[in-house]
Amino acid sequence: MKVVALHGQKHKGSTYHISKMLIDKLDCAKEEVKEYYVNDISDCIGCFQCIIKGEDNCPHRSQTDDIIQAIEEADVILIDSPNYVMNMSGQLKTFFDHMGYRWMPHRPHPSMKRKIGVAISTTAGMGAKKVTKLIASQMFWWSVGKIYRIPVAVAAMSWNTVSDNIKTKVEKKTTKVAREINRKSGHIKPGIRTKFVFNIIKNMHKGQDYNLVDKNYWKDQGWI
Repeated sequence: MKVVALHGQKHKGSTYHISKMLIDKLDCAKEEVKEYYVNDISDCIGCFQCIIKGEDNCPHRSQTDDIIQAIEEADVILIDSPNYVMNMSGQLKTFFDHMGYRWMPHRPHPSMKRKIGVAISTTAGMGAKKVTKLIASQMFWWSVGKIYRIPVAVAAMSWNTVSDNIKTKVEKKTTKVAREINRKSGHIKPGIRTKFVFNIIKNMHKGQDYNLVDKNYWKDQGWI
């Protein structure tokens, strides 16, 4: 099982530790896990080059290429971010902006529907559920087949000060999710909502001629 972990912040706090806890429970060898940080990726400038000409025309492609390739090769995509003002980190959002061309309305990678996604976030009080929902939404639009969410209110400023009771609950939650991932990996099929949206977009592309890069991609995939 190949796993890619995308960390929304470089500091190794509670969110990072929970992600590592989950990874350690997955049926994968150390060399099958690739980890990346998004802190040094330049801001998307909204030039539309990835959409209208192709992703290789993105001016920041060299900064994202390795991460995107790892995502497309992985069986499990784990993406985490601490809660920053009721949202994911700005650095992670910047990466997601660069992945706009991989949304279902444009050029979703055909392997995504067979992958498992995991969204993880922590907060001292409120906001972790919202962050995992936002991360999961991004993966849905990539057409990831199955997505788990692990939001945790740690009631602390660092992992070292998280109570034993909360750590025990996190241990149980990550164990449960890991067991499901280990059991379902390789057997994922897209859900009803994904199929419904995909069919709407398929019909849209049949009649559109304003973006031939997208339309020709759908034709090449045999979707239209």
